Amino acid sequence: MKRLLAALLAAACALPAMARDDRPGVFDYYVMSLSWSPEYCAGRGGGDPLQCATGRQLGFVLHGLWPQFERGYPESCGRSRISNSLRDQYESLYPSPKLLFHEWNKHGSCSGLQPQDYLALSAKLRDSLKMPAAFARPQQPVRLTPGQFEDEFHKANPWLAKDSVLPVCGSGGRFLREARVCFAKDGKSRSCSQEAIAYSQKSCGQSTFLMKNVK
Repeated sequence: MKRLLAALLAAACALPAMARDDRPGVFDYYVMSLSWSPEYCAGRGGGDPLQCATGRQLGFVLHGLWPQFERGYPESCGRSRISNSLRDQYESLYPSPKLLFHEWNKHGSCSGLQPQDYLALSAKLRDSLKMPAAFARPQQPVRLTPGQFEDEFHKANPWLAKDSVLPVCGSGGRFLREARVCFAKDGKSRSCSQEAIAYSQKSCGQSTFLMKNVK
């Protein structure tokens, strides 16, 4: 019995550690999450006048820039806060000030950057991505395969790495919820992790999905 217990303990110690590391700056790459506003506003965001008022016609908006591990991600890594003056400077970066504060506290604090530098990088990476013409305020729903979705981004941005733009769907894979775009820590395009690719494929598990039109 003692031998069996010793063997089990030795085997457990040999397993790779899966504990999350929440030290600022300790991560592998960034995911830039771009929410598809028509889907957000059709659901839980419908009462948000800043993003969802009729006539806003918002398409992709920045949800956040997330430090990621190849498996999993850190969160809430520090206590520094965004000042009101910095909030005012970057008020147009996110669809609402509340989201700006949330994203810094949960994700930006893990970047190892100061708030000013994190927000500047978020703006730079967002602005570096050219939106495909088909996704610029569509007045009618757009039906796509996951492959067609990625191809449209690559045609508009030839510099993107393979598997660096992934669709994420909701409602059982029927509707596009967001696009996730992967960058190395130095801001260059890179392929998303296998975990991120698998999540995309699972969420958009049907042969096609629908991008709702703007309103």
